[in-house]
Amino acid sequence: MMNYVYVAVGSAIGGVARFVVGSWAQSRLDDAMPRVGAVAFPIGTLIVNVTGSLLLGAILVVVARQQGESANATRLLVAVGLCGGYTTFSTFSAETLGLMEKGGSGLAMLNVVASVALGVAAVFAGAFLARAALGRPA
Repeated sequence: MMNYVYVAVGSAIGGVARFVVGSWAQSRLDDAMPRVGAVAFPIGTLIVNVTGSLLLGAILVVVARQQGESANATRLLVAVGLCGGYTTFSTFSAETLGLMEKGGSGLAMLNVVASVALGVAAVFAGAFLARAALGRPA
């Protein structure tokens, strides 16, 4: 039963954080973003997904060094719950569709390439930083 609680609490925190960070970043950077008509490049979602990937990479290293129930609790709370609630593939997909439907196929492809490339790079960077901070193994 506690496993569900860990995921639920982490997801709630992650979802609120996604809304706060994504909205804040989009409002701050919206005017500088390329546009298709009134639709700006979804920089807020990109920032959320990249920072979530960075955190996930670090958390996976931390969890790999733990043992027993604390490792499972950390993984469920932070990796599954918080990172899962914070990052958002569905919003990324919907915003990409919106760009395509407005005639912005170039911006849509930029969103896809940037999201995937930066997300994967960020998870590697998070793991690298955690290993550097904690020592190499795992």
